[in-house]
Amino acid sequence: MMILSDILLNIKTELVLGSLAHPVESLIFDSRQANSSSVFFAIKGSATDGHLFVQQAHDKGCRIFVVQNNIPDLTDSTIIKTSDTSALLASMSCNFFENPSKKLKLIGVTGTNGKTTTAHVLAEILRAHGWNTEVIGTLTSARTTPESTDLQRLLNEYENTGVQAVVMEVTSHALELHRVAGTTFEVSVFTNLSQDHLDFHFTMEKYFAAKAKLFTDGYSACGVINRDDVHGRLLLDTMTIDSMSYGFSDVTQVRMDARHIEYECDGVHMHAQLGGQFNVMNSLAAISAARALGISLAEIAEGLSQAAAVPGRFESIDAGQSFDVVVDYAHTPDALERVLDSSRSLMSESGKLIVVFGCGGDRDVQKRQPMGEIAGAKADVVIITSDNPRSESGAEIAAQINAGVRASDSHKVLCTELDRRAAIGKAFSIAQRGDVVVIAGKGHENTQTIGTETFPFNDAQVARELLGAQS
Repeated sequence: MMILSDILLNIKTELVLGSLAHPVESLIFDSRQANSSSVFFAIKGSATDGHLFVQQAHDKGCRIFVVQNNIPDLTDSTIIKTSDTSALLASMSCNFFENPSKKLKLIGVTGTNGKTTTAHVLAEILRAHGWNTEVIGTLTSARTTPESTDLQRLLNEYENTGVQAVVMEVTSHALELHRVAGTTFEVSVFTNLSQDHLDFHFTMEKYFAAKAKLFTDGYSACGVINRDDVHGRLLLDTMTIDSMSYGFSDVTQVRMDARHIEYECDGVHMHAQLGGQFNVMNSLAAISAARALGISLAEIAEGLSQAAAVPGRFESIDAGQSFDVVVDYAHTPDALERVLDSSRSLMSESGKLIVVFGCGGDRDVQKRQPMGEIAGAKADVVIITSDNPRSESGAEIAAQINAGVRASDSHKVLCTELDRRAAIGKAFSIAQRGDVVVIAGKGHENTQTIGTETFPFNDAQVARELLGAQS
């Protein structure tokens, strides 16, 4: 148990009422978790305002409150005022859990696409180097980057159990909402930037500015940047921390298929059980981060050889069928273009490229038509289906995608099948030897949300079931 004054060490706040001598066992922002030894943070969220729940937390025994707005005087309580309760929660969480990021080798990975694969490949390299390594990200947490209290608690648990290195996906939301404030990274990686999350950031400039925060003093000691990306070059030109870059020109003798990549890097042979050209770049990001940490190319090559496909990331489905099937999380225009280009490069000239995809509801509307245009330009057969329509009409989302496909090329084979399982089955019924079927958008996800209901659904599992039924 810590004393409130210790948790506030080196943090500027305004003490409105009460004393800082209270013992504290927990930092919370959910009033239902409140008790006499907790600090309640009244956080203003997109859906509700924590200030509305101060009295509820007080009724459950809480006597320490962190607020942005004035609240009715609770004369038996300690009230701390700040301009941003989320930011203060993050800073206090670091102190409360004794700043675990300073005791670990913490590596951050950010970018629109490639974060998950890069993080998992880098973790394999670090393990081959002998470091006990964990990953925090899309496949391990409810949120890609956990809330600040959950993050610091997890890092503290890792440090206490002998973990030496942690590779963490860092989202633009996490940076903008202060989830990683006070966290320090030994190395941070920038993979790329393309259109996504504009429902939250509104403009690409603001989206980039959020990502760029990670590459500043106070967050990261060193940045590893993709120089082939225009935003990566902008970072390299403007960042003030130490940096190194990577790009496709770093490799020679590249060979790949749907399940493997191999190439030479500074005279060392590299290979991994990952398919597609974009995974050459993801693996290069991991290699460059490892080199920034002082790991030799020989050890890097050993770790890379242990790296296998990440679920839902250019995941090859083999059930004995005569055509290739790839499941990928691609849910942005850039990611869809990359996975279709990579799939096309692996095909014979006579093969057809078939894509099944949709766009999520209640999310970035602006990317629907561009994704349709890319599908129309890159694939031979486009099957539009549902992808977590949530509260929106699946048919209306499909119509917006459809407009993009038709704007790109009206001669494509095009159909809409909102039942995602039936859409995947339709693609398989069309596919022949030498073709590639790409099932895009949901990747590793195990559910589909339609309206207010959530149903079990995993693209890879459904694909295997349908292919098994055909054999």
